[in-house]
Amino acid sequence: MKEAHLVYFADPMCSWCWGFSPVIDAIQATFGERLPIKLIMGGLRPGNNTPMDIKEKNDIRHHWEHVHEASNQPFDFNFFEREQFVYDTEPAARAVIILRRQSPQLGLAALKAIQQAFYAHNQDVTDIKVLADIAQSLGMDKQVFMDTFLSQDAQEETWADFSVAQHSGVRGFPTLAAGTLSDQPYTLITHGFQPTQSILPILTKWFEKEATTA
Repeated sequence: MKEAHLVYFADPMCSWCWGFSPVIDAIQATFGERLPIKLIMGGLRPGNNTPMDIKEKNDIRHHWEHVHEASNQPFDFNFFEREQFVYDTEPAARAVIILRRQSPQLGLAALKAIQQAFYAHNQDVTDIKVLADIAQSLGMDKQVFMDTFLSQDAQEETWADFSVAQHSGVRGFPTLAAGTLSDQPYTLITHGFQPTQSILPILTKWFEKEATTA
């Protein structure tokens, strides 16, 4: 098989992606290096500069409740007591990309760590200091991270990811596709949340089919 792999379009501040995190863990545990995951930041609300109002808080809380019910992932609803919070997803995405530069696995680890900090522990992942602490917990020097985070090339790489997602026709997250290095088009595995018990059989069937035709 010509280097079968997955492409995962996600955003660290997308609640359904947090719900999908255990599915990504299960895929990695099942397939390991046989099916590496290429992570692309989708850009949920990049560059937003307007503080959340009551309506937006209610809408987002409604989403969180649905994700918690569907996935059993933990959420700290004290988040909605924050005042003047600007839901800008670009900084968190940029942090993931900086860690992804070191390895694809570290990028996935950064995504999960930022999601956990935001959703389960009510940390402000739009704050460079919070993101630097997370990067340090993953083995990156804090000052190196902060210097890189503020660089123009890190910002450009982040927006380039958003552009890839848009040009790929991805309009929602999580989106997971499977493909190889052949000229065949990618196979959409899911557009939106599905539980592990739904995703693994689909992926297994695709992987076995590709293996027999390689």
